[in-house]
Amino acid sequence: MAAEPIFYAGVNPMRIAIIGSGPSGFYAAEAVQKKVPGVAIDMFERLHAPYGLVRYGVAPDHEKLKSVTKVFDMVAGKPGLRWFGQVELGRDIQLEDLTRRYHAVVLATGAQASRRLGIPGDDKPGSYNAADFVAWYNGHPDFRHLQFDLSGETAIVVGHGNVALDVARILLKPVDELASTEIASHALEALRNSKVRKVCVVGRRGPAQAKFTNKELAEFEQLAGVTALVRDDEMAFNEASRLELESPAGDEARRNVALLRKFADVAADAVSPNERCIEFRFCLAPVRLEGNEQVAALVLERTALTGSAFQQGSRGTGEFLLMPCHAVFASVGYKGVAPANVPFDARAATVRHVNGRIVDETGVQQPGLYCTGWIKRGPTGVIGTNRNDSVETVATLLADLQAGALGEPAAGDDIADLLRNRGVDFLDFQAWSRLDAFEKQTGARSGKAREKLVQRHEVRAALQAAAGSSLTCTT
Repeated sequence: MAAEPIFYAGVNPMRIAIIGSGPSGFYAAEAVQKKVPGVAIDMFERLHAPYGLVRYGVAPDHEKLKSVTKVFDMVAGKPGLRWFGQVELGRDIQLEDLTRRYHAVVLATGAQASRRLGIPGDDKPGSYNAADFVAWYNGHPDFRHLQFDLSGETAIVVGHGNVALDVARILLKPVDELASTEIASHALEALRNSKVRKVCVVGRRGPAQAKFTNKELAEFEQLAGVTALVRDDEMAFNEASRLELESPAGDEARRNVALLRKFADVAADAVSPNERCIEFRFCLAPVRLEGNEQVAALVLERTALTGSAFQQGSRGTGEFLLMPCHAVFASVGYKGVAPANVPFDARAATVRHVNGRIVDETGVQQPGLYCTGWIKRGPTGVIGTNRNDSVETVATLLADLQAGALGEPAAGDDIADLLRNRGVDFLDFQAWSRLDAFEKQTGARSGKAREKLVQRHEVRAALQAAAGSSLTCTT
């Protein structure tokens, strides 16, 4: 049986601010809408477009995954929700501006930074973050200016997660197949000129511990003109790994291993000169990048697994190998960025919290402050994981509401008036809808799913073309 709705007994409607409009932000809004009739929700997004990693993280050739935005559009279309685009916390508004005007503030800012390898030579040209590459080919405004040297034949991706496979697939996939997707035009042009023929995907642990999903791995079985390779000697398993594979929790790993064994049956010399290939390498840890002016090779150390099943780590064996390459992409995770004046755990790179309720280092609650998504739990799970995460946070928020822990906002003026007075050119969801239609119409002319607007002046021009209006579209 569904829980009874919570009716707020205050003089004015309950007001909630959500910072960020990615999956966790929208799922938090959805959860509140289901529980609190008449709630007023204001959602703030620093970019001109919503959806967060669905727009800027999901690979352009994974269109089905992007269809979740239809759910977010339904949430945005419900009465009481306002979306403020091009409004950044810390630049256009401060946390105090929000805590004075809302009963609760929910941080859903994601993990905006990426981790580096942290090895000697990591700063050489040719050493890149996979997350930056993903944002670049997805048309994220902050990464439009980046350039990736794809003039060499071999690239290495360090990491065994889905992002690593996305990077490898985009590097190897026939450009004509990417041309119909929503990939950014600047990335498509660079990939047309790419000389990359081989991608090596390497990780510290073995095939049984790889974090990529079988669905992502299986795409390489069907990738036109690309041969997948695995070395027989790297498909050996210790006792702990065999226990992992035999466990009921090892279903995904079993399917991965079965497919990797098929790849291992292909001889490396069977790859024709005109073909591209991906090679999956295991139990190899990056040690240093070599090269003078540019990355020329990655030195790796052979590792051995230690520990019990599902708790295995890796240790160096003292055996090293040199892998020539022209580019290295580090796909070793994202990390959160500390919001101003919010308790932050620097080691975990997440906001300090208990069940979504933000607390300081001593465990004392910060009244009216909550968090959800990657800034709360770290960069784990899939898009749908954010729904349960947000439901937990909202349940905590509503428990505080019922306990009388959320005071009335001190300021009664509208945040929209504050933004106007500060000269902030913000967008509403209607303006975004016009931009969305413009992107799709522009893309259709060249056979693409959409042509993403990347730069601020493009957004301004598109709004003027679509509606004959100025940039500011207020509610």
